[in-house]
Amino acid sequence: MPHPAIAKDNVAVITGGASGIGFAAAKRFLQAGMKVAIADIGPDHLARAAELLTGAAAGGASDVLALQTDVAQPAALEALRDAVTAKFGGVDVLMNNAGIEPPSSALGPREAYERILGVNLWGVINGSQIFAPGMIARGRPGLVINTGSKQGITTPPGNPAYNVSMSGVQAYTEALAHELRNTAGCAVSAHLLIPGFVFTALTARGRSEKPDGAWTADQTVDFMLERLRAGDFYILCPDNDVPRALDERRIAWAAGDIIENRPALSRWHPDWADKFKAFAEAK
Repeated sequence: MPHPAIAKDNVAVITGGASGIGFAAAKRFLQAGMKVAIADIGPDHLARAAELLTGAAAGGASDVLALQTDVAQPAALEALRDAVTAKFGGVDVLMNNAGIEPPSSALGPREAYERILGVNLWGVINGSQIFAPGMIARGRPGLVINTGSKQGITTPPGNPAYNVSMSGVQAYTEALAHELRNTAGCAVSAHLLIPGFVFTALTARGRSEKPDGAWTADQTVDFMLERLRAGDFYILCPDNDVPRALDERRIAWAAGDIIENRPALSRWHPDWADKFKAFAEAK
């Protein structure tokens, strides 16, 4: 049985819903008989996504809403909430999924940090704070699903602004889950989706063919739905290259940097490379 919030005539709101994981989730929710609102920033691909979803929806246009939304702006998410309420009523599933990944270094540029944090972190906070109170007040089972990243846990070198944003999403979603489960009468739960390597517009980097190691967005969403049924908070997704056991070793090593007082990011430090390799391969 699916999670009770994923049910016929219930309502799902998905930011970053015009492509990738968000679009795949919208399709699955429609297949479950739900009504779906997608929000995204680009008007052209938003319109195309809405057209495709409308064609797949049992109720056609009456089951789909698409609204151009900058999740970094609270007023835009308030407008989305009001539009969803006017068309569908209340919300049962909120998926804060919008994300961007322009390049950054530890020393800048500042504009990249502001935009990445605005979308990836503030988008999650804004969405949760604007939609969740109404979801709680309904007294019905509900889901807040926030899309994070393994980069927010192991923080590999390469794009620190993105890592900072995703570490923030993890910390915020953990706090949200704790508050929701300790709120009297609350039937809404929060969950952290942690994708593996998924072939989407965000990860394509000029490639037109899916690499063998990547999962599709549909595979990722199917795994998410399976783990939501099981009640998982941390929805840690594997891919075709990295099984869960290897993810666990990488995460444990990252935490061990603090416990063992190793150099920062020792996994990528030349003096520690052989030690990490042995640790990762240990049974």
